[in-house]
Amino acid sequence: MSPYFYPFLAIVLWAGNVIVSKLAASAISPTAITFYRLVLVLLLMSPFMLRSIWRNRAVIRQHVWKLALGGLMSMVLFQSLSYRAAESTTATNMAIVTALIPLLTAILSTIVLGEAVTVGMTVGGVLSFGGLLYVVGHGDVTAVLREGVHVGDALMLLAALSFSLYGVLLRHWRINVPAWQSIYVQCCAALVFMLPMFLTLPAGAAVLDAKTLPLIAYAGIGSSIILSFFWIEGVKLLGPNRCSIFINLLPIMTAFFAILWLGETMHAYHLVGGGISLLGVLIAQTVQCPMFRAQMPASNNA
Repeated sequence: MSPYFYPFLAIVLWAGNVIVSKLAASAISPTAITFYRLVLVLLLMSPFMLRSIWRNRAVIRQHVWKLALGGLMSMVLFQSLSYRAAESTTATNMAIVTALIPLLTAILSTIVLGEAVTVGMTVGGVLSFGGLLYVVGHGDVTAVLREGVHVGDALMLLAALSFSLYGVLLRHWRINVPAWQSIYVQCCAALVFMLPMFLTLPAGAAVLDAKTLPLIAYAGIGSSIILSFFWIEGVKLLGPNRCSIFINLLPIMTAFFAILWLGETMHAYHLVGGGISLLGVLIAQTVQCPMFRAQMPASNNA
């Protein structure tokens, strides 16, 4: 199989997860599905991971709080906010905002890691922000100024920021723990964070039935385990930069699934605004020349 199939299949599963988020919005509490998916992931992974986790416990102990914070950002905040956003925005809008993660990561890298500001990041950031305003405003960029941002779109942007910060911090920390062990420990930490919220849910908000079980199964197996495997393999074979470009396919795949399964309508503002946003992300990823060139020290001609 071509190495490019790994990130492509990961994006297909990611698009499916957006659809699952939308379906779950009317069936189960965001807290409940986040909690259940973590339980399912740990149940499935534990037989294969506990021995290696125990052997590597000394190294894991050194990074446990960093891994716990990573679990909070990537598995609690990102997932919970995504499920909550699905209650008040479309799957297509969610995917367009999610596709901004590479750009947000680049911006946060300049703040947290001190990386240079590039021309692509500046131009791409302006384009992506304008395209996002066009989508959120349903074709009217000034609508956001008059009416404010829709709750679902704002929550999805917060989710994307949380995931982007997670990626930046992982690069900053350089945690020397194998990928699957890292995922497992982060899941354990995320479950601990979710437990108090799950225990305070009102009756009927965490029902397991024929409607919710398939959603939890997809979220736990398809999105959390299989997707992670494809993405990790893709990064291993192609590198993170080439893999991240595949995120640009997320709105297209999600829109296709949303029309097919959710009956959502594709509007012109989705195509125009989404296209501008994705163009901005692509420019930010590919145009890497620095915005400000370092000045050469003046020579002393005395």
